[in-house]
Amino acid sequence: MLIGLTGTPGTGKTSVSKLLEKRRQWKAIYLNDLIKEEHLYTDVDEKRDSVVADMELIRSRLPELTDEMEKKSANKVIILESHLAHYITDIAIVLRAYPPELKTRLEKRGYSEEKINENAEAESIDLILAEAFEWCDKIFEVNTTGRTVEETAGDVEKIIDSLLSGKEEELQEYIPGSLDWIDSVP
Repeated sequence: MLIGLTGTPGTGKTSVSKLLEKRRQWKAIYLNDLIKEEHLYTDVDEKRDSVVADMELIRSRLPELTDEMEKKSANKVIILESHLAHYITDIAIVLRAYPPELKTRLEKRGYSEEKINENAEAESIDLILAEAFEWCDKIFEVNTTGRTVEETAGDVEKIIDSLLSGKEEELQEYIPGSLDWIDSVP
């Protein structure tokens, strides 16, 4: 089962994925790293200090990669970790963070003020969540604000375990739409 763990930069995707790899032995594909390592991009955006992902190249590469991972493991859960994961997976777990807290997290990473503000604004208007609705069949939302990585990972585990056991009715608390931060960024 390929699960997209997506969200605005700074919401906790990488930390949660790494913890779940240790805790549950689930496999994770760190898509942003893969894009850079395998040159799955079309251009370098110097101004934003990022690359422009080639989604067609990524889509053609992932089946081979996931097949390899499934053959090496009895565990069939693969987490696709990236702010782009919702463009590729049918199931997305969107990590969210209150924009002022997100700004603090991104400041600690040394992001430029412009990049911090761009990401906080994207979070305040639910950009990734809205995109997930365009691309995914199933979407779940987890608030990471003021929570530890362990707490957030516990929520992600609950979602995946419920999906695996066919008990989606247990996931009402993760149905998107409960977070509204539109007034948080001027």
